[in-house]
Amino acid sequence: MDLDRFLTTNTPTWERLADLTARANRGVRRLEAAELEELVALYQRTSTHLSLARTYLRDPGLIARLTGLVAAGTAVVYGTRPRTLRTLGLFFTTTFPAAVWHLRRFVAASTLLLLVPALAVGLWLDSSPRAVDAAAPEAVRQSLIEEDFEAYYSSAPAAEFATQVFTNNVRVAVLAFAGGILACLPTAFVLVLNGANVGVSGGLFAAAGESPRFFGLILPHGLLELTAVAIAGGAGLALGWSWLVPGDRSRLDALAEEGRRSVVVVLGLVAAFAVAGLIEGFVTGRPWPTALRVGIGALVWVAFLSYLAAQGRRAAAVGLTGTLGEDERTPAILG
Repeated sequence: MDLDRFLTTNTPTWERLADLTARANRGVRRLEAAELEELVALYQRTSTHLSLARTYLRDPGLIARLTGLVAAGTAVVYGTRPRTLRTLGLFFTTTFPAAVWHLRRFVAASTLLLLVPALAVGLWLDSSPRAVDAAAPEAVRQSLIEEDFEAYYSSAPAAEFATQVFTNNVRVAVLAFAGGILACLPTAFVLVLNGANVGVSGGLFAAAGESPRFFGLILPHGLLELTAVAIAGGAGLALGWSWLVPGDRSRLDALAEEGRRSVVVVLGLVAAFAVAGLIEGFVTGRPWPTALRVGIGALVWVAFLSYLAAQGRRAAAVGLTGTLGEDERTPAILG
């Protein structure tokens, strides 16, 4: 994309948007209905220009100019709302899904680091009696399969248990995220270790012919919980990669930018872990049909993934990458 041609073609649009916005700031009633419609159309077009400039041109002066135009247009198009509520709404509708979408390749890598060890260990135990014997004494295995694993989910009152689970999950997520700063290695270790632990339990159940019981207990909360852990791990991997491969940025600049985005991810995941904790506390251990418990967990999981994909793609379409504070300078895409 040629910068000079881009400027020549679109400058009249930006100047017209700046004029209409300035007039609207002195009073929206100064604009006629047709001018208001024109302002909205120019605002949307300029938002697209901003996305193109960030993606292909990367000219700091141009990006700053378009960011200012879009931000000024946002104030007119979306009006003013209480800042705290507006910021919170933008965080969950735009900033958080934009950050996860931007990091989707790292999240994919993190998912592999979590699931491959789980599958490998589980299949190994399922196919090797010697591995099963080495994993735990027979009495311990029998107790785990027949009582301890299921009893764990009702070992405390539901509200207390949900709080404990939430706290532990957040701790794991923070470890997975923060470990990325050390060349990704601690993050990879946390993911592999947690995956292997899941694989051990699953493999022991499978070796005893009790796989349905295992999945009936792990899936209601585990679908969302493990997805959130994988996303946190993706943020940690991205943080470490920005230091190892900063691209055309200095290492400190790359680390700072990725750090602001990773913080958004971890903050957003607090809500996901809270929901997973509630499911684990109030659904997983209930004496309900397995299909009902798994169905509840699957429904929440699909909704979460759909939300991230839909909102993340829409945010990316207007140039958002989920960096902390970015939503204050760019438009709310949902209105």
